[in-house]
Amino acid sequence: MPERGLKNLEAENHGLDKKLFAYLNKSIAATPYYQLLNIELRSLAPGSAEFQVIGGALHTNPMGLVHGGLITSIADAAMGNAVRSLSVKGVSVDISVALPATARLGETIIARGKVLKSGNNLLFAEALVHAGERLVGHGKATFYKLADIKL
Repeated sequence: MPERGLKNLEAENHGLDKKLFAYLNKSIAATPYYQLLNIELRSLAPGSAEFQVIGGALHTNPMGLVHGGLITSIADAAMGNAVRSLSVKGVSVDISVALPATARLGETIIARGKVLKSGNNLLFAEALVHAGERLVGHGKATFYKLADIKL
């Protein structure tokens, strides 16, 4: 497994129920895909989530730039966990990510996701992904609600 890029990052709780925050924080930390990519949670608030990753050598494409798949993955993590912060178990059924600029090796990449609309069965979210001041990704997704998170 790749070396962690950000060791012992402590996520911030911005208004979530303490039990929900603890549950989400624990499940995010235990997610194998996030571990593989070194994606880490920065903060959660009702309807929003923020993640970060440092672009490492294992994240690069043949041109030595951070692969767009990493940008898409961190955008999906931010949007999906913004949905979960509303106590909803959901799955993405449609996702698109525009990549207006590139991230470079060694840069800290931050994704901020938020729920735009929550209906009975569908939730709509977006994420903005930055490397420094540059917008490197803009994601939009639709999530299907499977169930409520019951603690």
